[in-house]
Order: sequence, then C-alpha cells, then structure tokens
Amino acid sequence: MTASVFFDTNVLIYAAVGTGRDERKRKRALELIESAEFGTSAQVLQEFYVTVVKKAAHPLSPAEALDWIEQWTAFPCQAIDHQLVRIAIEHSERYAISYWDAAIVAAAEALGAHTVYSEDLNNGQHYGRVRVVNPFF
Repeated sequence: MTASVFFDTNVLIYAAVGTGRDERKRKRALELIESAEFGTSAQVLQEFYVTVVKKAAHPLSPAEALDWIEQWTAFPCQAIDHQLVRIAIEHSERYAISYWDAAIVAAAEALGAHTVYSEDLNNGQHYGRVRVVNPFF
C-alpha cells in the first residue's frame, strides 16, 4: 500500500464543498484528485467527515459525506495505530508542529509519499523525507 502523494484534509474538503470564494480551490482540488495517485489516512477521512457535515457553510448530509469517502476507498488509506501515534509525537517534538500535523506527516511517510498537499503546513518545507506543497498558491 503506497502512494506518491498524500492529501491533507483541506484538499478533500475543497473538492466536496468549496463554493463561492473557494471555487478556485475546489477546481484545483478536483484536478489534483483526478490526476494523482494519492493516499490519505483515517485521520484525514475523520476530519473530512466532521468538517463537511458539521462545520461547512453549506454542509453535506452524512450520506453525501460518506459517498465522497467511499469514492476514495480505491486509494491507500493509512490506519492510525500506536506506532503511528508514537512517530507523530516524535515528529511533533522534532519539527515543532502540532500533533495533528505531525500525524499527517507520519501517515504520508508510512505510505511512502514524497509530497503532502496541504495549506496548513509550511509550503516547501521538508519534514524528513516528505515535502509539503500548498496547491492553492
């Protein structure tokens, strides 16, 4: 189970509910999803669900959110286990980033991804073997 790139939650959220001022980001997110052999993690899918159902300006129904998640089951999804939690804690300390961001980096590494697409981490920053790219610049 490997992936060349890893999508942080915001890429998937923009694809599903990016409208209005986020329309450009929605188009870019859909373009990435259609063109990349990507991976995600259980954390990303959980965050996606909560955000698009509970926090979005125009929320999706739980069934609509699950439909999006089901589409992504064809791609690798990193499980969260005690080893990944330990690595994320170490990354959080080493790189001085939040645990949640460190868990994204750890999941990407576990899938063998060399790039994380995210607008939450520093664009161009390397975290070990993983480089962050903000696809919305």
